Amino acid sequence: MRILGVDIGGSAIKAAPVDVATGELTAERLRLETPTRLSPGDMAVHLGEAVRHFSWDGPVGVGFPAAIKNGMALTAANIAPAWLGTDLRQLFSGVCPGPPVVLNDADAAGLAEVRFGAGQGVAGVILLVTVGTGLGTALFVDGRLLPNTELGHLYLEQVEAEQYASDLARKRDGLSWGEWAERFGEYLQHVEKLFWPDLMIVGGGTSHQHERFFPVPGVSSRTVPARFLNDAGVVGAALACAEEMTAARQE
Repeated sequence: MRILGVDIGGSAIKAAPVDVATGELTAERLRLETPTRLSPGDMAVHLGEAVRHFSWDGPVGVGFPAAIKNGMALTAANIAPAWLGTDLRQLFSGVCPGPPVVLNDADAAGLAEVRFGAGQGVAGVILLVTVGTGLGTALFVDGRLLPNTELGHLYLEQVEAEQYASDLARKRDGLSWGEWAERFGEYLQHVEKLFWPDLMIVGGGTSHQHERFFPVPGVSSRTVPARFLNDAGVVGAALACAEEMTAARQE
């Protein structure tokens, strides 16, 4: 089965059809640059562009940068405040062939890595951290997701961690990779002490340059880059859609 996976981020929409049996993209990934803090209506227009680009008429899974419950956006940390309380399934149904499956973007990336990537076959606690505009997290125990952890909003050095250790913070503060790695290491040590993960996976846009900051200073847990790198959200969104469809058939 192929499902269109869509990863909506703070600065771009990424999309591609995904073979959900293997986790592989079946066409070249599309990236649409988007202005920051787009309104819900404007973002839906861009999502429609992605759907039309692939002439897509099948199921769609969408990763979105917010805590999501029953298709509703509960937070709006790095997106426009107008998103709060938006029914994403209803909004995106207007530009998709049918109601899409919508989940937190980091949770989507985590699903990809646990099913087919760096966390495949790993028992125990897995924590994925996506590093980009903010810090996203996905937490798994023996392969089962605890959704919407949003650990980038823990406080570190008297500010939210993503204001201190995200890639946006690195660029904003003019940090070298080594200087930023020290900050990121502080953050990972902080979450280590909360969850004692068996494996930590670093994903998001910064994972493309993991050789610049690996090994992460001060971290004792086994820590690896995401296998899918910045494609993980696209793959995981499609997988989430497939899993929901399977669960619906079994009811």
